[in-house]
Amino acid sequence: MRAGRDSAAVDGVDLDQSHIVEALAQLRERSQATVRDRWHATRFNLMLAAQAGLAAGLAWALSNDLLRNPDPVFAPIAAIGTIAGSVGQRLRRSVELIIGVAVGIGIGDLLIYVIGSGAWQLGIIVALAIVLTIFLGGGPAVVNQAAATAILITVLTPASPDVELLRVIDALIGGFVALGVIALLLPFNPLRLVDRAAQPALDRLADQLNETAEALATHDAPRAQRALDRLTEIEEYMDGLQEALEGGRETTILSPARWHRRGALSQYFEGAEFINHAVQNSGTLVRRAVTALEDGEPIPSSLSSAVAALADAVRMLRHDLGVGTLPKAARQCALSAVTAAGRAYKDGVGFSGSVVVAQVRTTASDLLRATGIERVEANRLVRWAVGRDVGPGEPAGTAPRSD
Repeated sequence: MRAGRDSAAVDGVDLDQSHIVEALAQLRERSQATVRDRWHATRFNLMLAAQAGLAAGLAWALSNDLLRNPDPVFAPIAAIGTIAGSVGQRLRRSVELIIGVAVGIGIGDLLIYVIGSGAWQLGIIVALAIVLTIFLGGGPAVVNQAAATAILITVLTPASPDVELLRVIDALIGGFVALGVIALLLPFNPLRLVDRAAQPALDRLADQLNETAEALATHDAPRAQRALDRLTEIEEYMDGLQEALEGGRETTILSPARWHRRGALSQYFEGAEFINHAVQNSGTLVRRAVTALEDGEPIPSSLSSAVAALADAVRMLRHDLGVGTLPKAARQCALSAVTAAGRAYKDGVGFSGSVVVAQVRTTASDLLRATGIERVEANRLVRWAVGRDVGPGEPAGTAPRSD
């Protein structure tokens, strides 16, 4: 028993206790990340909540007070349906609402006239409305709207004549009021919308590249593995970024007050593809870094410097794109990463280390493309940076003009 206790301690440190401390530290880090992500999501959707509230109130008031509709329930519902549609698809959402109403009314009226109303008639009408809508190529929103309209027409028509016309009017009012709120009264700032969506993805990418750089510097394979595990979570944020880009583009089309943001947003839009490539290539980079550390390969300090410079490039890219300026600082950091990686290759790396060097170059090229540089020019700059003979601790210098 005594020997067992002695074997569980090394240099006076209880291994069980150290594992518990490490587990608690990881749990605390995950909890902080979860709270941070939830707060980010709440901030991101505050404008959405304000738009929905304003659109619902205006739709009700317009239908009830101006058009004398005594029970305009569907007007605010249609408005909220439009606002709640995926950001970047609200114009399409409004059109889908109106198409769904038209299909539901057509099917409901025709079949009520032929087979009457009742429980089994309701089932047939709803089924046929769904089948017809799918046959016509309608998406889920159109299908749901057609089915809901068919139900209301079947149930309410005998007791409330002309409910069809009121429902069409409500759909038109709700959809167009929502578009008016989006375009004129409370339009998103498209650049801020996109920047907030990009923040969790790019910040996490930069953080995990930094963690990998530190792991390489300290030869800490478990730390690099944790960075790899966290890096895999970025994909879900990239989906949010694409949706935000669509929303930003829609806003610059619909809202005259946001037309001046088109240039800055187009730069973000064109760079999104290469940001996604950078995320994927960074995953390969970190994975091979883990292997290099686990296999005990030589890890020159310049390799850690290269990965750290990539992290700086990501941060600079996000900052400059977010404020709508030319990302010159991101370009310089990316080229510094390539220079340091070239020095690491000369200093001597193993097989996995050489893959890390290659991935630094590839990721740096992706980041250069994300800053607006064309492929041929990006490749030229990378080759230039590889040829730089820079000593340890010495800055990479100024790249040739790329703008």
